[in-house]
Amino acid sequence: MTSLLATPWADVDDLLVPALGETVRMVGIVMAIVVLLGGPLGLLIFNTSPLGLTPHRAVHVSISWVANLGRSLPFLVLMAAIIPVTKLVFGTTIGFKAAIIPMSVAGIAFFARLTENAVREVPRELVDVGLATGATRWQIMRGIQLREALPGLVAGFTLNLVAMIEYSAIAGAIGSGGVGYLAVNYGYRRFDDHIMIACIVVLIAMVQAIQFSGDRAVRALTH
Repeated sequence: MTSLLATPWADVDDLLVPALGETVRMVGIVMAIVVLLGGPLGLLIFNTSPLGLTPHRAVHVSISWVANLGRSLPFLVLMAAIIPVTKLVFGTTIGFKAAIIPMSVAGIAFFARLTENAVREVPRELVDVGLATGATRWQIMRGIQLREALPGLVAGFTLNLVAMIEYSAIAGAIGSGGVGYLAVNYGYRRFDDHIMIACIVVLIAMVQAIQFSGDRAVRALTH
């Protein structure tokens, strides 16, 4: 039975559209940070491994440990664990800014591993050809490893983007704003069935659209 407190369907857009904009802004900022930091970190993890261009056990173990640390904790636990850092950086532990740091930490670690796995699939023969022609390590990383790993990187980006949308919904618990916050504070706490249904439909539609677009991009880039 529909709750008597449910927001009329005609008024749902007034709450949902601004919340959707907040989610897009939050996830967009986080994904920019994730790609800028997680991509190079993943490239470094691979190239300091025994299979990489510059094997270095101490560096590889250290940065692998850091990446694993960011992936080890459930997101709610991670948000709680780094509250002191969030407080130090932004001066608050609630709201939009408070969600950026834990989402970025989780996303960077995740994307670093996805980047490492994508680069690992590049045939070693191509790297050997680059070395034989006198290419620098940076040229090989940019022109061979990243270029040949592009389908895998796009697939990883898509997977990470979906995860960040999920995390943004969880971050609604700390008042981050967005669709997750709307679902928690209106749909759940106020027993507003219309808001809850609308939020669920929007989140599902977003994930499906992103996954569909990502899959098409991967197929187009695969050769």
